Amino acid sequence: MRIIHGPADVAEGAAWLAARDPAFAAALAVTGPLPLRRRGDGFKAVQAAIVGQQVSVAAARVINGRLRDAGLTGPRKVMWATDDDLRACGLSRQKIRYMRELAAARIDWAGLRTAPTEEVVDTLVRVPGIGRWTAEIYAMFSLGHADVFAPGDLALQESARLVFGLTERPSERALRAMAERWSPWRAVAARLLWDYYARAKAREGVI
Repeated sequence: MRIIHGPADVAEGAAWLAARDPAFAAALAVTGPLPLRRRGDGFKAVQAAIVGQQVSVAAARVINGRLRDAGLTGPRKVMWATDDDLRACGLSRQKIRYMRELAAARIDWAGLRTAPTEEVVDTLVRVPGIGRWTAEIYAMFSLGHADVFAPGDLALQESARLVFGLTERPSERALRAMAERWSPWRAVAARLLWDYYARAKAREGVI
């Protein structure tokens, strides 16, 4: 299982994709070198993902900061905390339940570092509040898996439409099938599509 550790790995994957498909080569000419996007793993990473559900990036940053300041970033601390403690940090009733479920799941975070992608995804989606998209993003950016994709992401779907000149945005199922051709560098393909999407939408004045 290939792991993306640094920029050289991303560059290798990007070169492979560009050589395999002219559409990727053209997209890469627009984006330039792709970002690494690696982040921390473990309970805190998934906790932050739960916090970020259906709120703005700015609001999630504030809530995560409050949880950190309150020392509520570990499973035992979350289990010992009262609902009022968690609510004071800005969590909704539903997110409090999800966070307690995550804390009670007793996930072997260290073991996930060497687990195959599907095992990582299967482990995480058993926890209420964690969907496949969140699990795939965790495998991609927290664990550095090179051959994982998140076809449920709307930005990836729209970017694929733009890059490959499709008449309409591909469905999650269709994009998952398309991404099979980009193995073993599907995570780099995702980086390329996200970066291209950001640049394309900036030109349109959307972001």
